[in-house]
Amino acid sequence: MTDILFKPFQLGSLTLKNRILMAPMTRNRAGVNAVPTALMATYYKQRASAGLLITEASQISPQGQGYPATPGIFSEAQTAGWKLTTDAVHAANGLIFNQLWHVGRVSHPWYQEGSKAPVAPSAIPITSPIITPEGPKDPVTPRAL
Repeated sequence: MTDILFKPFQLGSLTLKNRILMAPMTRNRAGVNAVPTALMATYYKQRASAGLLITEASQISPQGQGYPATPGIFSEAQTAGWKLTTDAVHAANGLIFNQLWHVGRVSHPWYQEGSKAPVAPSAIPITSPIITPEGPKDPVTPRAL
């Protein structure tokens, strides 16, 4: 029964070498300005034998960050950092997708340009503290989009 896990699988136009998918998990290893690092490239390359890797979430804009050391994919430097990772995975014959995110109300003025309130679908704050590099901060009411 378990041998089916190790057989190729057709996923749309992609042929996965097996049915093992690596789910996204935030590793908090991005560098300055949310740039993916060589350590991240090594981490994903080591897992390239899975049929498909789904990266940790990458914020799509500066407003989308809400956790320390998470990668972005909105600047040229970040795209170049992710290229190190994708090149490493492809060199190991792996497939990789990038998970995109915007944390919305889970962000904090600490992460926002000009210390503005974060943006979210509605002006409803979360109830738990927000983690920042300076430690937990009280949540704020986000600006509704």
